[in-house]
Amino acid sequence: MSFKDHFSGHAAVYAQARPTYPAALFDWLAAQCTGQGLVWDAGCGNGQASVALAGHFDAVFATDPSATQVDAAPAHPKIRYAVEPAEACSLDAASADLITVAQALHWFDHARFYAEVRRVLRPGGVIAAWTYERSSVSPAVDAVFARLYLGELGDYWPPERRHVEAGYATLPFPFDVIPAPSFELRCDWTLPQYLAYLRSWSASQRYLKATGRDAVGDIAEAMEQAWGDPDAVRTVAWPMTMKAGRV
Repeated sequence: MSFKDHFSGHAAVYAQARPTYPAALFDWLAAQCTGQGLVWDAGCGNGQASVALAGHFDAVFATDPSATQVDAAPAHPKIRYAVEPAEACSLDAASADLITVAQALHWFDHARFYAEVRRVLRPGGVIAAWTYERSSVSPAVDAVFARLYLGELGDYWPPERRHVEAGYATLPFPFDVIPAPSFELRCDWTLPQYLAYLRSWSASQRYLKATGRDAVGDIAEAMEQAWGDPDAVRTVAWPMTMKAGRV
């Protein structure tokens, strides 16, 4: 089946520039499961969550429909990568203790994916999907960020972005909900690292392809004025939204 591919064209940039998830997230996920055998990481992208999950489970099956994204993922003895859609998983029925979806649920065909969730999870198994939206650094930096996000790139976000902005409240989630604590991504970055993250956005890449211009480069001077010394390390934070449930 075809899929909405917004990242294969810059998979290497994506792999290097994306923020990392907090360790407490994976501690909490493992604690919700009755077994720590197999986890399926659906829509794994560059394998960032897959590697973290391998620290808590015996085996990780990490899938993504983009071969380019999977090729950018790091090898790990506990992880088996496969290029396949989330809506057609090759795992056996009742084989996984946990299914995770990191920043990807908004791309899926939800009815078909949830049918696979019910098939693949063991009785009492857990599904967890999380998302994060806009970062925060300082009022000055955030103002330039908003100019980029809502201004130059406003018309270049895929329509599915609205689900991320809503914290997935607009997506169906037909499972017995597990209350989740609040999590936050935090990265200590220099300005070049932060700008690389902004360039990894799907909207930044769509804008570049459509106009031939680098929207992040266009606001780089203003961002440097707001940031200060480009080599100065600042904390970048993203609030996360978690949807977790049990079959």
